[in-house]
Amino acid sequence: MKQENTKQKILDTALRLFSERGYDAVGVGDIAKEVGIKAPSLYNHYPSKQAIFDAIVETTAKQYEEDTGKIDIHVQRAEEDLPLLKEVNAEELYEKVRQIFEYSLHDDNIRRFRKMMTIEQFRSSELSACYTKRFVARLVDYHAEVFKGLILAGVIKNEDPHALALMYVSPIIALIGICDREPEAEENCLAKLKEHVFLFFKMVHLPKR
Repeated sequence: MKQENTKQKILDTALRLFSERGYDAVGVGDIAKEVGIKAPSLYNHYPSKQAIFDAIVETTAKQYEEDTGKIDIHVQRAEEDLPLLKEVNAEELYEKVRQIFEYSLHDDNIRRFRKMMTIEQFRSSELSACYTKRFVARLVDYHAEVFKGLILAGVIKNEDPHALALMYVSPIIALIGICDREPEAEENCLAKLKEHVFLFFKMVHLPKR
């Protein structure tokens, strides 16, 4: 097995085990056994379990940015998305949100990472802060910047961008959480997601000049 393949298999395996059992319940020996190598060999690739965890965080963030970039919505850099969002209609906006929503639910790495962090947020204040940053603050800050730009462009009503971001993002986060706990509710959640996007669009957008 090539070194790079082994490194990635270690990360994939560790992420699966962490999402199923929690970080503390999984040892380096457990990861090595699942990968099919000896524990000492694992240390040739990562010096510790914490290093594996840190690498999972880094690679998953990179994957998310690359994959969502293909949908023309980066959810990372508001200034790059503004030209598109200034012109988008409600149906087009929902379609892009739906793609990201379904990607977040069905990509194994993204889904397992979210589940892992949901569990691990209670293990330490550091991981709790990481969870808030990645799954709440990052989304709210991104959308606040988007709404600020749309206000300046005269596209939406002049309201507090941060308050608008909270109003917009919170139901989406809640719907993803429902689907994580109840996968059979996905179709109903998608219908609610569409209702939310269309209603929010109608509430905040100004008539076109």
